[in-house]
Amino acid sequence: MSASSKPYGLLAEFETPAALMDAAIRCRDAGFTKWDVHSPFPIHGMDDAMGLKKSPVGWFTFAGGVTGFTTGMTMIWFMNKADYPLVVGGKPLFTPLYAFPVSYELTILLGAFATLFGMLFLNRLPRLHHPLLKVERFKRATDDGFFISIESADPKFSAEATRQFLSVDCHANAVETVEE
Repeated sequence: MSASSKPYGLLAEFETPAALMDAAIRCRDAGFTKWDVHSPFPIHGMDDAMGLKKSPVGWFTFAGGVTGFTTGMTMIWFMNKADYPLVVGGKPLFTPLYAFPVSYELTILLGAFATLFGMLFLNRLPRLHHPLLKVERFKRATDDGFFISIESADPKFSAEATRQFLSVDCHANAVETVEE
């Protein structure tokens, strides 16, 4: 590591998905908060092992859907009842039955946009570069590698103590410092 670069954190490699699961449980129990698991495929039970809570993206979707439905109903009401009232065949100027198709479509459209932008916001995207991509060993995460990365921004992070924890307690095959 060069003197001018600051460390992003540590990257630990594990042999099997079971070893990765065990290490994830140990990291969670040790109290680390800024860490992640990287594997080439989803591992059943990893969310529980990491102590992850339910994603808040659903609330973004709900808010977008409610906004879309309300916008559709309000728009049709305003156009038919206030802006340009036109009696056709003795039908009422506004009824939710006629406004439903527009409201339905706006519910789906704004719900989808809210989901997309909420997910991007929560994942802090777009990030054009990530420090882990500089590590040659990390390329195996898309094929046959199993990794845990612990960020130096974690309150419990100490370069030597965390390296010792990953090597000895978690039984990592290799532990590498990742530069920012």
